[in-house]
Amino acid sequence: MIKLGILENRVKIAYLGIGSNLGNRSKNIDLTKFMLQSHNVQVLRSSSKYESESWPDRTMPKFINVIIKIKTDLSPVKLLAICNSIELSLGRKRSKKNDPRTCDIDIIDYDKKIIVIKNKPKLILPHVSMTKRNFVLLPLYEIDKS
Repeated sequence: MIKLGILENRVKIAYLGIGSNLGNRSKNIDLTKFMLQSHNVQVLRSSSKYESESWPDRTMPKFINVIIKIKTDLSPVKLLAICNSIELSLGRKRSKKNDPRTCDIDIIDYDKKIIVIKNKPKLILPHVSMTKRNFVLLPLYEIDKS
């Protein structure tokens, strides 16, 4: 029998950024949250939806972005793999950097840990650009002011 204390130690809190600038952007974000939950990811809180300009090319379609606070027992690498899988299943095509996309999921923070994996899959946490992106900072502050 697994003791409850041991099981609780495995559960981690993380923050994910979800964005979409193709198709029904709002529906894509809702589908992403639903699909995450079907992969052992519990959504604890979700920010409001924020619209932002595409960067670096503002002529591209605008994004809708949210930040979600999650609870999971997945490792950071496994969580990244699931996020990438969900992006693909929602029609994301990875051709050129910063191209429009139906779904983009970024791990912003994982259990307040510093994680650097330089080989494939590359993963650096907390997300290196988070402090430069208002579409991350504002919704993050909305759901967790600490």
